[in-house]
Amino acid sequence: MFHERRESESSQVANLGVTLRKKQVKMMSILVLLLLQATASYAFPANLETEKKNQQLVQNYLEKFYKLNGNEELSKGKSANLIDEEIKKMQAFFHLKVTGKPDAETLEVMKQPRCGVPDVARFGVTTGNPKWDKTEITYRIVKYTRHLSKADVDMAIKKAFQVWSKVSPLTFTKVWKEEADIMISFFSGDHYDNSPFYGPDGVLAHAFPPGKLIGGDIHFDEDETWTKSHLNYNLFLVAAHEIGHALGLAHSQDIGALMSPVYSYMDIDPFKLPQDDIDGIQKIYGPSKSPIQPIGPETPQQCDPMLKFDAIFTLRGEIMFFKDRFLMRKHPSNPEVDLHFISALWASLPSGIEAAYENSDRDEVFVFKGNRYWVLKGFDVMPGYPKEIYETFGFPKTVKRIDAAFYDEITGKTYFFVGQKYWRYNENKQSMDPNFPQPLAFGFPGIGKKVDAVFKDQDSVYFFQGTRQYKFDYEKKRVLTLLKTNSWFNC
Repeated sequence: MFHERRESESSQVANLGVTLRKKQVKMMSILVLLLLQATASYAFPANLETEKKNQQLVQNYLEKFYKLNGNEELSKGKSANLIDEEIKKMQAFFHLKVTGKPDAETLEVMKQPRCGVPDVARFGVTTGNPKWDKTEITYRIVKYTRHLSKADVDMAIKKAFQVWSKVSPLTFTKVWKEEADIMISFFSGDHYDNSPFYGPDGVLAHAFPPGKLIGGDIHFDEDETWTKSHLNYNLFLVAAHEIGHALGLAHSQDIGALMSPVYSYMDIDPFKLPQDDIDGIQKIYGPSKSPIQPIGPETPQQCDPMLKFDAIFTLRGEIMFFKDRFLMRKHPSNPEVDLHFISALWASLPSGIEAAYENSDRDEVFVFKGNRYWVLKGFDVMPGYPKEIYETFGFPKTVKRIDAAFYDEITGKTYFFVGQKYWRYNENKQSMDPNFPQPLAFGFPGIGKKVDAVFKDQDSVYFFQGTRQYKFDYEKKRVLTLLKTNSWFNC
């Protein structure tokens, strides 16, 4: 009896345990379900809210800068085709993939600070071809900004007008009281010209084409932070852009042009007006009065057979190609090449970089120009730079510049190329190896001449000389093949 009762009790306890476990599992399932429902209840409105914001962004952008009628709505099926067509125009203008859909890259461009004038064709003059019927034009600064002194504003505006007078027959004179051809003011919000500002980091400024009354006038958004440097928004650069509109120029599709609609910091010391802008203003007003016609920098084209590079380096798996003030950014797994201003990624770096290399072990990039160098950590310039190459690397004062450099992660050595010689630097000991420099032909037979750029990829070193590229076997010390410089771009 006792034994049977123990078995019965044991069975009851076991059954009770199973029942409790079932209840626990059921309660856990209910709890998980409640958590999922709670998460969904928060996540769905957030996604819906983001979608609505993006829809409104697209709507506003296409109404302001393209030809979308303000009465059209993104939710209407009938108008969807019209909206798709305007998105395609915008994507084509900015050299994006033309899909007609507001993808992530398209939305990113729409969010960038820019000029308030609508976009039109490449350096074309404004619709109707408006122009001043004289070459002596006056301007007046009616209302100043609180962000800079009057003297700084006067100088920035004066220099901005000089950008255009140097490449055209136009002259510009400042007046203080009377009505001027171009009236300049800083405003906030709605300032009664049918083109209100909407706060910082959106539309920076706008200008009106040549003409009477408001024609030629320039308005800056006072809610922006105006500066003399690369920080926030450089007044000189924005003013020079808006003056282009006030003279009759439209927006340019050339990313390197001053008249490109999206703000991007460019070197201002010294500032060189791009050739696209020179061509545009001379199309309207004729050539400069100077006996030697000005020539400006041109935006590099990735499939140009004459393309040459100043420096090349890798950065966390990407390959960066420096050319003048530009950077071509290539990921090996992506056939697309992104073109940027160097200053758009590293605002304090100069243009015309001459050499660069990545020390992948320290996640640092060393960038050289003349006898100075900078250290990058990802997309940040490390504080305390530039420094001179002599004390850090041990170069003699006779070395005025470095032509190219690459780092070998296997040996921990960095190779510097100067003329037809090369140096070898021990990164671990932080000193030059003895018995260097050596002739280039000794360590890298088949290369022979001065190197423009170089980088190492796995077991191969790629040397660039003019429009040619040598793929060099680092272990066997021989040239494997001869390529064009832009072979990395699927041209």
